[in-house]
Amino acid sequence: MTLKRIFYALGGLALLFGLWGFYDRFVNGHENAAYGSYVVWGLWVAMYLFFVGIAAGAFMFATLDYLFEIPLFKGTGKVALWGAFITLGAGLASIGLDLGHMERIWKVYLQPNPLSVMAQMVWGYTIFGLIILASLWLAIRQPKHMAVKPLMIVGLFLAVFLSGGVGALLGVNAGRTYWHVGLLPAQFPVFSLASGAALMMVIVGLFGPTDDERRPTQLWVLGLLTVVLALVKVYFLWADFSQSLYGGIPQNVQAVNEVMFGQYWWAFWILQIGFGTILPIIVLVQPKLAKHNGWAGWMGVLVLVGFAVARANIVFPALTVPELEALRTAFTGPHLSFEYFPSLVEWAVTLGIVGGSTILFLLGTDRLPLFGKTSEVTK
Repeated sequence: MTLKRIFYALGGLALLFGLWGFYDRFVNGHENAAYGSYVVWGLWVAMYLFFVGIAAGAFMFATLDYLFEIPLFKGTGKVALWGAFITLGAGLASIGLDLGHMERIWKVYLQPNPLSVMAQMVWGYTIFGLIILASLWLAIRQPKHMAVKPLMIVGLFLAVFLSGGVGALLGVNAGRTYWHVGLLPAQFPVFSLASGAALMMVIVGLFGPTDDERRPTQLWVLGLLTVVLALVKVYFLWADFSQSLYGGIPQNVQAVNEVMFGQYWWAFWILQIGFGTILPIIVLVQPKLAKHNGWAGWMGVLVLVGFAVARANIVFPALTVPELEALRTAFTGPHLSFEYFPSLVEWAVTLGIVGGSTILFLLGTDRLPLFGKTSEVTK
């Protein structure tokens, strides 16, 4: 397939560029990253939030096949699980490279603080990853095994819990009032489901079996769900911004202005709202276009890009606004700034992760029986 070769080529180029970024990260540490003592989280943390959200959403869609046994999505469970596995790995790689001492991760397992939300997330994602692997292995080898449904139930619970946990991890940070909103933990499971729907549109639309007569209907349903969830996303965005602006807290007002009219305005209005929300809604509400493999698949790509930017617009503004205005001039020097835009090394590492993940996903679709035979799934 020509399209798949193009994706292989783009993934390979991204991975080659990323190899330089990986080298710089392991040799020079965080020296060439744009974040520092004030802006402590950057692009890699935003991509962690993005990728693990997709993983949770993809697992939710796998349950439509193996737990709820919905006929329309029969045969899509394996590729959804594979997508969940790859994106979870991408998310953990992103956050792992952000750590100052990656070699100390073992302490979370052997010396955990059970009351720490971060420790709970580490243990949760470890168990979630093992459940994805076990579910995928059984789905390929023994799809009727008695353990499949229990694994799906536990995995679904973890997918929802971990999605909300990410929001809670930010929301409990009272020092960053931009995150300290009550709706944040509730938003992330919705965002995960929307990300999963977008990923499935990409998979079914661009890489799905061409002889499956259910394909247009699958894309139509996924498109409608994506439109509904996109509107819910817009509502949450309005609620968050309204709470921040009308609440009158200076840091919140400044953070919202930073997103809408400051240094990140182009990412918000053009990528997140324009290409990531409005354009997909316009296309996907039209049945003829929503059922078209190419249109639906590429709209899924745009929705995912919009969600990636949305994650950045959650992380960056909260950190680029100082808790005390005097901190802007109190100390100066390398990595002592409230201005943040990802450095070349950060972009290189992120593109490397995206490229490597793309290649691994495509290799799985080529080498593993991830799509059910049409004669079997349409019975």
